[in-house]
Amino acid sequence: MKALCWTGVNEVAVEEVPDPRILNRQDVIVRVTASSTCGSDLHLLDGYVPTMMAGDVIGHEFLGEVVETGPDVRDRRVGERVVVCSIIGCGRCRNCRAEMWSLCDNSNPDPGFLETLNGHATAGIFGYSHAMGGFAGSHAEYVRVPYGDVNAFPVPEGVPDASAVFASDAVPTGWMGADIAGIRPGDVVAVWGCGGVGQMAARAAFLLGAERVIAIDRFPERLEMTSRHTGAETLDYEKVDVLDALKEMTGGRGPDVCIEAVGMEGHGTGAQYAYDRVKQAVRLQTDRGLPLRQAIHACRKGGTVSVLGVYLGFVDKFPMGAVMNKGLTLRSGQQHGQRYIPMLLERMARGEVDASHLLTHPMALDDAPRGYEMFKNKEDGCVRAVFTP
Repeated sequence: MKALCWTGVNEVAVEEVPDPRILNRQDVIVRVTASSTCGSDLHLLDGYVPTMMAGDVIGHEFLGEVVETGPDVRDRRVGERVVVCSIIGCGRCRNCRAEMWSLCDNSNPDPGFLETLNGHATAGIFGYSHAMGGFAGSHAEYVRVPYGDVNAFPVPEGVPDASAVFASDAVPTGWMGADIAGIRPGDVVAVWGCGGVGQMAARAAFLLGAERVIAIDRFPERLEMTSRHTGAETLDYEKVDVLDALKEMTGGRGPDVCIEAVGMEGHGTGAQYAYDRVKQAVRLQTDRGLPLRQAIHACRKGGTVSVLGVYLGFVDKFPMGAVMNKGLTLRSGQQHGQRYIPMLLERMARGEVDASHLLTHPMALDDAPRGYEMFKNKEDGCVRAVFTP
């Protein structure tokens, strides 16, 4: 079959790879009908995740049709249209039973790297390096889905593929960021990043009761899209001082909740950003943390900072003094998608959540290398390129 493979830093190519097959009795095979780019993929392309190997199939946000099931699969049926969670859970371990699915103890068969780096390993993730299990990704014609009964979800009739595909990752990730922040009616929420996850976090914040949402980015088309589709106010960080602007907009108090949806390659301006670029380039830190530092400094006393952006290892100049002395609550995690996806698909069916506007560039899988180039460089207003095999 055809698949998009990582072949080196900033190099991907469509190649012929073996078709997946049932390996375990709980597997299902899904024929991919839509597979989206995601901002966290750029960390793979840029070489910041050190456990990639040439030929690895990338992609983790996808939708498709079940074409084969293992003998122990009970709930999934051949012919079902399903969205598959990007995070792989087993459904049986202590963390899965507690609905902390991205902390699954059993789905990552190669936990050694993350155990050494972080103390414990996370769950397996489709198409996201050998540190996350070495699973083949979704930019392909077919994908093997382990534990199919708990990781693949039927899509209700009437929910279009263009929206449902983002229920795999962007929508539940954004929702989780708002949910774990404990947003209450009347709260003011600031969101760093107006990509797919940031926009979905802004929408979730309103649905959970926020009175105001302020979204921060630098691309005019993303700021406009966020305002139009979520109702958020927006700030261009290249035109204003974000901390001063947020203080002014909140009467000097600061947002009640700050959601960081940028991650380890955060952009910014000024000396801090230049410092981060140099430190990351010479590997004196693994992650650039300017947006995270801003979120911590901006948040009101006693507020909550929710971290959705993907970080791998170490951030320099982390403002622990601000966290402690302001009494902040810091929440984070890879998405616990299985907790949210059924509810979000129901909301999509009722018209309460629609992510279809994120799909700015539908493309054939053969054109995926060009799609990633456009996505990485934000060409032609590209928010998400979605590939159809």
